[in-house]
Amino acid sequence: MKELKKDFPLLMSQDISYLDSASTTQKPQQVIDVVSAAYTKSMANPGRGIYALAEQATQEYENARKAVASFIDATPQEIVFVRGATEGINYIAQGWARDHVKKGDKIVLSHLEHHANLLPWQRVAKETGAELVFIPLLKNGMLDMDAAQEKITHGVKFVAITHESNVIGTPVDVTAITKMAHAVGARVLVDACQSVPHKKVDVKEIGCDFLVFSGHKMMGPTGIGVLYIKKEMQDEVQPFCLGGGAVREVTWDAHSLADAPEKFEAGSPSLVQAIGLHVAIEYLNKNVPFDQLQDHEAALTEYAITEFEKMPHVTLYGPLDVLKKEGRMITFTVDGMHAHDVAAYLDTKNIAVRAGHFCAQPLARLLGYDAAVRASFYCYTQLQDVKALVSAIKNLK
Repeated sequence: MKELKKDFPLLMSQDISYLDSASTTQKPQQVIDVVSAAYTKSMANPGRGIYALAEQATQEYENARKAVASFIDATPQEIVFVRGATEGINYIAQGWARDHVKKGDKIVLSHLEHHANLLPWQRVAKETGAELVFIPLLKNGMLDMDAAQEKITHGVKFVAITHESNVIGTPVDVTAITKMAHAVGARVLVDACQSVPHKKVDVKEIGCDFLVFSGHKMMGPTGIGVLYIKKEMQDEVQPFCLGGGAVREVTWDAHSLADAPEKFEAGSPSLVQAIGLHVAIEYLNKNVPFDQLQDHEAALTEYAITEFEKMPHVTLYGPLDVLKKEGRMITFTVDGMHAHDVAAYLDTKNIAVRAGHFCAQPLARLLGYDAAVRASFYCYTQLQDVKALVSAIKNLK
């Protein structure tokens, strides 16, 4: 995938090894161009006017919805645009769980969850009297599926699970988790932020009731995310936000809601962000075959792990054998140095990595560190970028 780097102006204009794609991805020129064009040539408010520009804006917005739906094998009616995955999770926590979870019910999470898929459920548990139950990890960093089977039993009302850890890269069999949950009458939300940009995600195959992901982690603009709500669940979800665009009729003391997905998208739509996400999906479909992408990322990950395993001053985290075959990130600490200092040192070498607890403090404590360093890869990452990282860490001895 070496030829793709030329499409990313930031990477071509700066001497930088960008290894923080799990946090946010760089944007190809095609996305940048369409965002600029939307502001300069076709700006209007979707669904708000009958003049040509407004009708064009409405069509572009709905075309983006169709593209997202096709990308994850959903229908356009099942796609709700939100500001980001965090908002999408909160939407279901407050719009569904708060009304359907009661005292004594159980909400199942895993020890892999980051704050966005933990805090909303803590609040629901506090508000309703429900109990939070956690699926533990095995010593190798994989999710304990036997424990999952034991914990997802009658009395469980909801399961919120990541598709892939943003901290240590652990993949999760969310299809199996969903089957366990549905067998006991529980509903399932999948956090797919780290999976949708990298591999084919099919909501029908998974069978989940809700799924979220972010646009900016798949080369789209910031400020837009996707919330998938299965059609059969839509009447049970209350709109998280009310206002213009979400209603059919309003009187002084009552209102009736529009059909989905409009009833879930009150206010002026994020037109430019949706257009940018549409083009990002087109870019992925045209230029980034997922089988080749996974091979590319896994090769970089295997190289990095193999080299770091030779360094006694480096500690690696996560299911390393799995990551060598299907990973796209490495997480590590360096003996005697705080992760922030390691990241600052790497920055002097023009290497950009993430350092900290990655918005997953409980998991960091479980793994035994206060802060770690994470290097994450994508289609534009080159072997020379990873070699630069390895060389720099080797010199820290």
